[in-house]
Amino acid sequence: MDAKVKKSQTQVNKPMSKPFKNLVVKDGQAVSSYALDQITNKIIHGDALEILRKIPDESVDLVFMDPPYFLQLPKKQLKRWNVKSNVEGVDDDWDKFESFEEYDEFISIILDEVKRIMREHATLWVISTYHSIYRIGNIMQDKGYWFLSNVTWLKSNPMPNWLGVRFTNATETLIWATKNKDAKKYTFKKDLAKKYGIGKVGANVWLIPLCTGKERLKDKEGNKLHSTQKPQELLRRVIETTSNEGDIVLDPMAGVGTTGYVAKALNRNFIMIEKEKKYVGGITKRFEQTPILEEKEVKKTIE
Repeated sequence: MDAKVKKSQTQVNKPMSKPFKNLVVKDGQAVSSYALDQITNKIIHGDALEILRKIPDESVDLVFMDPPYFLQLPKKQLKRWNVKSNVEGVDDDWDKFESFEEYDEFISIILDEVKRIMREHATLWVISTYHSIYRIGNIMQDKGYWFLSNVTWLKSNPMPNWLGVRFTNATETLIWATKNKDAKKYTFKKDLAKKYGIGKVGANVWLIPLCTGKERLKDKEGNKLHSTQKPQELLRRVIETTSNEGDIVLDPMAGVGTTGYVAKALNRNFIMIEKEKKYVGGITKRFEQTPILEEKEVKKTIE
């Protein structure tokens, strides 16, 4: 079918007068708690399981949570059959757990603390693949989270299934929820939802390419700094449709900081937590320049 394309009219913030300084807060055992002003627009370097306990109750307006997938990949290297090159999968230590029970306990603790930190009107987004999104959703419901919607991120340039033994995994699922059933005054901007969703309604399918090109952070050897870096356009839609300027957006597993970068570009505040030193370094380098989002064309259908 023909592709219907609309120019995004998203307004981005004016450049800051100077880039961020003193961005990183190093967590430690000597720190028992944080005041909100100590950690707003900061990246806290440390373990989310410890740091979340130190953040005050009802502090944030929006949470974006991108936890480990727990892919349970085989130890062998996957090869592309035709060209015999290696497939760059997710083989990071942070994605490895001994069992489903250990993974569930990790997710459960994070969700308990996130719920405590959320304000009454706040909402939570959780993204994952089919490997774990159903487990996470079950835990969320058991803890009283109230599901508002799910959104399917349809990747316009998914990684091919090189072995050809199953369907190509071209989607990830986002769950959008309030902390309980009674939360009524959460933010939802239906006009923006209509702009981004397929067709004339605010449908829960977003067609967005994987993070590539100059947006993708690289290490000194030119390799991907983070194996699952999310595209800025995905975070733009999350933050624009479900938060307001001046809100505080929390990302407890920030990776290379896309959530905070986009939040600041959209005149929101952020709190990010990240354990891996190399990712914290990537975030600080990213924030050496004023966060600005480029205008993107919004592709509504597939050709």
